[in-house]
Amino acid sequence: MDIPVYRRIAAELAARIAAGEPAPGERIMSTRQIMAEYGVAMATATKVIAQLRDEGLVRARPGVGTVVAAGAVLPGAAPDRDLVVRTAVTIADAEGLTGLSMRRLAGELGIPTMSVYRHVADKEELVLFMMDKVMAANPPPPHLSPARDGWRACVEALARLQWSMYRRHTWLAQAVSFTRPLLAPHAMAHTEWTMRALEGFGLTPALQFRTAVTVANYVRGTAVNLEEEAQAEQETGITDTEWLAAQQQRMTAVLATGELPLMARFIATGDQDFDLDILLDFGLQRLLDGLETLLSAASG
Repeated sequence: MDIPVYRRIAAELAARIAAGEPAPGERIMSTRQIMAEYGVAMATATKVIAQLRDEGLVRARPGVGTVVAAGAVLPGAAPDRDLVVRTAVTIADAEGLTGLSMRRLAGELGIPTMSVYRHVADKEELVLFMMDKVMAANPPPPHLSPARDGWRACVEALARLQWSMYRRHTWLAQAVSFTRPLLAPHAMAHTEWTMRALEGFGLTPALQFRTAVTVANYVRGTAVNLEEEAQAEQETGITDTEWLAAQQQRMTAVLATGELPLMARFIATGDQDFDLDILLDFGLQRLLDGLETLLSAASG
């Protein structure tokens, strides 16, 4: 397939920018100059400028025109994979995975979009590296030992560590999958930690693995709500607590029908504290209680 004319011209101008001609902050060729030099129509020249802008190589400067963007790739200045992944994590932390694209990442790094592919094959591999980087920064608690502290303390500590990761990186729960897992070594180390905590109770390897994944999946399943919660607060400007307070009149009307007596009794107690942290804690303790029964039966 032939490469469109505007892309060929854009690639040539990108090569000039990479060579430092023009330098960051200096004007690039205008559309009329591109028309004259390459013998193309105004529409094609406009596409050339748009392509360079999309690749993060140029930007519009009011009163000046289109100039080479600060941070555009220069010899020896290309980012390494670690910088690419760290930048992607920063974007996802602020805008979620939906806000992360190769073009968006390239713009933040100040490099052509295609240059990102020198470091990652595609977005799936990028997310894999992102997830593994977050996990690497949060290894299983080194101060705990199953032999000294007991299996429950170790499993609970890891679950709470994972919850704290999901709270800081709300996109992470969307990236983690237990049906089509991305094989991130540091994420797998979390599973290994839980399996080790359950060693010596007579569980089969398969049951050890399923148990470890069940705990991790419970935390992840609760954390999936975090990104939606954050987005709703950002879009509306009100917190979950404020939102619930605004629903009070409607809640009163619903309960007044008498069709929900147990809910009405609960509301009447005044003990209505409820959020994702409370939900996580309550469910985690019940899950650990169940595992205690399982381990007692297996070791008996």
